[in-house]
Amino acid sequence: MSLQDSGNPGPQHDGPTEPRPAPEATRRGRPRSEAVEQAIFDAVTGLLEEGVPLAELSIERIARTAGVGKATIYRRWPGKEALFVEVLRSVEPEDPVLTGASVRDDLVTLLEALRQRGLVKRASALLHNVFSQMQAYPKLWEAYQNTVIEPRRRLGMDTVRRGMELGEIRDDLDVEFVNDLFIGPLLLRTVIRPGATLEPGLAERVVDTVLAGLRPRP
Repeated sequence: MSLQDSGNPGPQHDGPTEPRPAPEATRRGRPRSEAVEQAIFDAVTGLLEEGVPLAELSIERIARTAGVGKATIYRRWPGKEALFVEVLRSVEPEDPVLTGASVRDDLVTLLEALRQRGLVKRASALLHNVFSQMQAYPKLWEAYQNTVIEPRRRLGMDTVRRGMELGEIRDDLDVEFVNDLFIGPLLLRTVIRPGATLEPGLAERVVDTVLAGLRPRP
């Protein structure tokens, strides 16, 4: 099954390009641009909440619901996959900001963000519905993995690598393997055991327990 719009050749059929506004007009128009993007996001989430399957969410239908032209959407996103990924990001908690002051604290921050995402996904019928469908669409799943999951995974591995360089984590282990040891318990409780508790303090407990076993050997 494809997410591509049937018979939709792309933005070249959406009418002539609008003239470029003057610099001052661009500055004045920025809030309106943000409002347009929000209207598009609201259209996508509204249709999904109504139970419209991903396969039936064409750019044309989204544009009609948002009250904009198809060209308006294509100017911002190359296709539905990119738009859907950004909509998902808009309803998830923001990515954490690491201070870099402490490897332990940065790991806790990363895992706490993962815990919060698990709670949001449990509480959001929209996210639960979308994720249950998304893996059936390889292009969308790949786009989400590349633009959302992979950057977060690299952030975790960079933190682990810093811990190895500072002598806080054994450096005779594979970085990716060590990163999996930290995030594994959270993923287990959010994916494999969705009914398991995600209590406050879980991130600290996981980080401190794993770090205790990963201290460099004498």
